[in-house]
Amino acid sequence: MYEHDPLTHSIIGCAIEVHRHLGPGLHESTYEEALCIELKAIPLDYTRQIGVPVLYKGQLIGEHRPDLVVAEKVVVEVKSVESLNDVHQAQVLAYMRILRIPVGLLINFNSAVLRTSVRRLSI
Repeated sequence: MYEHDPLTHSIIGCAIEVHRHLGPGLHESTYEEALCIELKAIPLDYTRQIGVPVLYKGQLIGEHRPDLVVAEKVVVEVKSVESLNDVHQAQVLAYMRILRIPVGLLINFNSAVLRTSVRRLSI
C-alpha cells in the first residue's frame, strides 16, 4: 500500500463532505475555508497559504502560496474551474518540489461528482 494513502483518503473524504454540502459553482476560497473546517474536525494538522520562498541560483526571486499542506506530508491545491488542465497539475508538482513533499492532491470542486475531479500526484 502506498505510504500516504490513508492520509490522502482522509483528505479526499473531507473534500467530498464539503462538496456534498456546498455543491459546485462557488469560489475556491470558499471551498478552502470549508475544507479547513473538515480537517480540523478529524483532526488533521495543516498549514494554509504559507509563504514558500522560491530561490534561483541562491537568490530569492519570489514566493508561492500553496492552498494547504496537510500533516507536512501532502500538498493540497483547491480549484473551482470548468476543467483541470496540465497547468494546474504543473502548479501542484512545483509546490511539491519546492517543499520537498512527495504527495499532492489537486481537487476541483466545480464538478457534478467530486471523485472524478481529484488528482493524486506523486514525485
